[in-house]
Amino acid sequence: MFAEVLIEYNSKKIDKSFTYKIPSKLIDILEIGMKVIVPFNNRYINGFVIKIINDVSLDYKIKEIIDIKDKKLKLDKEMLELGFYISEKTLCSKIQAFQTMLPSSLKIKYNKINYQKYNEYIQLCDDIDIYKFKKENKRAKKQIEIIENLMQNKRVLKENNNATKSLISKGVIKVIKEEKYRININNEVSFDKKLTNDQLKIFSSVKNSFSTFNTFLLNGVTGSGKTEIYMALINELLSNKKTALVLVPEISLTTQIVERFYNTFGNKVAVYHSGLSEGEKYDEYLKILNGDVSIVIGTRSSIFVPLKNLGIIIVDEEHSENYKQDNTPKYNAIDIALKRCEYNKCPLLLGSATPSLESMARAIKGKYKLLKLDKRIGNAKLPSINLVDMQEEYRKRNMIFSDLLIDKINFCLQNNNQAIILLNRRGYSTIVNCSSCGYTYKCPDCEISLTYHKSTNNLRCHYCGYSIKKENTCPKCHEDALNFYGLGTEKLEIEIKKKFPNAKVVRMDTDTTSKKNSLKNIIEAFKNKEYDILVGTQMISKGFDFDNVTLVGVINADASLNIPDFRSNERTFSLLSQVAGRAGRKNKTGEVILQTFDVNNQTLNYVKENNYYQFFQNEMKIRHALNYPPYYFLVNLKIISKDYAVASINANKTVKFLKEYLKEEIILGPTTASMFKLNNKFHFQIIVKYKKEDKLMPVLKKLDNIFININNCDLDIDINPLRI
Repeated sequence: MFAEVLIEYNSKKIDKSFTYKIPSKLIDILEIGMKVIVPFNNRYINGFVIKIINDVSLDYKIKEIIDIKDKKLKLDKEMLELGFYISEKTLCSKIQAFQTMLPSSLKIKYNKINYQKYNEYIQLCDDIDIYKFKKENKRAKKQIEIIENLMQNKRVLKENNNATKSLISKGVIKVIKEEKYRININNEVSFDKKLTNDQLKIFSSVKNSFSTFNTFLLNGVTGSGKTEIYMALINELLSNKKTALVLVPEISLTTQIVERFYNTFGNKVAVYHSGLSEGEKYDEYLKILNGDVSIVIGTRSSIFVPLKNLGIIIVDEEHSENYKQDNTPKYNAIDIALKRCEYNKCPLLLGSATPSLESMARAIKGKYKLLKLDKRIGNAKLPSINLVDMQEEYRKRNMIFSDLLIDKINFCLQNNNQAIILLNRRGYSTIVNCSSCGYTYKCPDCEISLTYHKSTNNLRCHYCGYSIKKENTCPKCHEDALNFYGLGTEKLEIEIKKKFPNAKVVRMDTDTTSKKNSLKNIIEAFKNKEYDILVGTQMISKGFDFDNVTLVGVINADASLNIPDFRSNERTFSLLSQVAGRAGRKNKTGEVILQTFDVNNQTLNYVKENNYYQFFQNEMKIRHALNYPPYYFLVNLKIISKDYAVASINANKTVKFLKEYLKEEIILGPTTASMFKLNNKFHFQIIVKYKKEDKLMPVLKKLDNIFININNCDLDIDINPLRI
């Protein structure tokens, strides 16, 4: 018998399977989907078995599989199909697709680290005459004490002492290892929440679709109780021995939602996201693989967990761009969710207060089933939203805080309530330059201004991670003339502490949440009212449910409107609507202050009116006029090289090639990409707008194959990009 093996080398030049003979010792053991060790080019490497065949007709001598690398791990039929689907849809190599689906501890390349963790027990050996041993070793009191304990309890946890070691060496006791998980939830609980009439209608609609493939879009205002519906549906599925997968867009959101699921479903829940250690991810993956859990909550990568008997996939905050992966393979977790639900014949539930325009368009056309929740739980009111004209405030020398925001924060603090202040830019200052010679600190690899971080006294590139210490004088003219411009969350935190000295302030951004459990600790502390004001970037804008937050303030609310991207209005509307939804979620009245230099902006006024549908209709008119999604699909092609001339020449050749084969599509470019120089490489960009994928994909594959043979230039293909 023979096996087709996909080897570990991630090169499109050898993006195919290789045939190996199955040795007799493995014929009854080896299965499709297993990881194996095979000989390749005079060395041993790893690979996945993707097919087993009885016979082959090849002219050359076929090498044998050496051994099975990991008997625990086996990609089932669904996972194998999913890997090939990702490769086909994103044009990545097959092995790259499978690598993406696995945690680091189980990826195909050889890993010397053993992530298994054990509890060690001792028990008496079967063939030992205990009474004879006790008689001959009367003076070994500690050893006899251990033996008598084992005679009563059969086995106990091993202690590392001399008596235990001596008994093991004498063959009186033996050590039993049991694998243990790093994350253990032992509470057994049950679902006892009652749904409102509006929630019950939605629950019934989705429940009636169990065991059939349907996609639902749940458009529920912030605080309307979407999570309670999720849990009720999952509870119903568990009684039918089905499993459920819940996706959230950010690690920050998993903290609160995981706590709610643990309190409802106990040890039936596993979590899976990049905030876990490699050992924890290994444990959680094995729990899922072994069928020890029925519910998985996680971020984008959890879409690949090997849940069996899948009954539903729920994607919370479906509008989030975090579901799209930036690096190869550039998959969208929602596309993978659709594929998995189709395979498992189960419903997909997409939830959001501000659905993406593409999802809402599909719902209106009837491709998705639209479900609405227009009211908050317990008739809690949506917060009132005020726009503040910062042009007027600047005339009063109010450079950061408007008079209204200051008054509202003071009122909030006086009433023992809490406030959230959003500024979607981290760091202390965004530009540092010299007033003497004009020198500006920039990243040498990206040509982007470095952001100053006062707490560490360094300047950092937020694109490639380049970092240098800030000197007291200009590095060019050596004058003491450095100026700091722009505002980041670090500086905002300092200014708030100056303005409100009695308030307890905490900051939540990438810089303060990089250490393990730091994010969870901030959330718990703010929830327990250890802090009065939470300052942060967009990570504080969605998903959180804090009872005492009555005020939300947004600094520079119009900043994201100025980004040159056709989705800027949509991103701004979503961000501001979501953060506004953090205020007044229980019985307290909520207020929102949006500080802007453009109070007449249409998008901001739709936010003020909480009018998603009017915003949707207006934005769709613009998209239609400019041939943007959802009326056209997009492909973003980037031609990348360390040599400017090479990148430019190949970009022009690419456009010529596309125009030769694509007659109905709209081809824009080449132009310099928005991030033209990144990591010391030049990026040119070509946009293709298309309606039918079947004509486009063969051309892209042909183009991709051409670039495989170009050594000093790369082609990056992003199908349906979220940013251009």
